[in-house]
Amino acid sequence: MGFLLCTPDRQLMGLFDKLAGWLGLKKEVNVLCLGLDNSGKTTIINQLKPANAQAQDIVPTIGFSIEKFKTSSLSFTVFDMSGQGRYRNLWEHYYKEGQAIIFVIDSADKLRMVVAKEELDTLLNHPDVKHRRIPILFFANKMDVRDALSSVKVSQLLCLENIKDKPWHICATDALKGEGLQEGVDWLQDQIKTMRT
Repeated sequence: MGFLLCTPDRQLMGLFDKLAGWLGLKKEVNVLCLGLDNSGKTTIINQLKPANAQAQDIVPTIGFSIEKFKTSSLSFTVFDMSGQGRYRNLWEHYYKEGQAIIFVIDSADKLRMVVAKEELDTLLNHPDVKHRRIPILFFANKMDVRDALSSVKVSQLLCLENIKDKPWHICATDALKGEGLQEGVDWLQDQIKTMRT
């Protein structure tokens, strides 16, 4: 499995700008960004924003935050949901409106991989998600950390091969450098295009 690495000059456009350009649609896309706390969700969202809108300092999300990006052809609303235990029950209130899900996993946090799987199973079995072909993009994040699990191993531990009724894809990422994000965005834009045709 090969991974496309982003170069800083490609990121300057902002990956969301590129996604909007490829889609060629004037429509709003609601994307839920989920995962346990400290997995890198906010850092990934920050990297996906246009360069002039990126924050310099990232702090843990309390509850959730909403990021809106308007591009020439598309408007994105990304719901960055806190992964802290006491806030995870908020996730389900946004499932119905979500048109795509980004699920971020800390590949270096082997001890909490079981918790990530439990949260994923809860998500997949929720009535607002279970019977929809909503695309799910998995970012196996923190590949830069020593002893991080490969995306193949993360996929095995989360039993992703059992997801038969939804399109899904997993990418190895290093959110701090933006590496691996482009591959995921490419896949997600293809899925959204397919859903709309």
